[in-house]
Amino acid sequence: MKLPMNRIVAGAALLLAMNLSLVPASRADDRADVEAATQRWISAFNRKDTDGISALYATDAVFQGTSSGVIRDTPALVREYFKSLANLGDQRMVTGDHRVQVYGDIAISSGYYTRSGTQDAKPVEGRARFSFVYARRNGQWLIVNHHSSSVP
Repeated sequence: MKLPMNRIVAGAALLLAMNLSLVPASRADDRADVEAATQRWISAFNRKDTDGISALYATDAVFQGTSSGVIRDTPALVREYFKSLANLGDQRMVTGDHRVQVYGDIAISSGYYTRSGTQDAKPVEGRARFSFVYARRNGQWLIVNHHSSSVP
């Protein structure tokens, strides 16, 4: 039996509408929340707060830092990477051009950050690329994957 085209279109539209209702609606402020989470990381870095920065990572996070060849996949290894923040003196981090993408309970913040300050009484500046992948867990955006590398 051949169905009329208008019935096929109506049926397809109904199925599409039913499927869309199964996808959770994205909160309007998700992008702002993810941006705030990224800025909490920057702020913890600038305060040289090893505990504070480590707390922004999920317990199952994977982290590849700019200055280490070790893949850090435990809270202890993440904390070890940041244990010498206090030794960075006046060095500070600021985000540059970056983007936030939200996909339900997963989000990505990626772009550039610049670290600047003095070392041996001379100004130093380094620019790096970053990607933070966040998962919303218990209402909080936590880093589940972080990769950072120097800009060539």
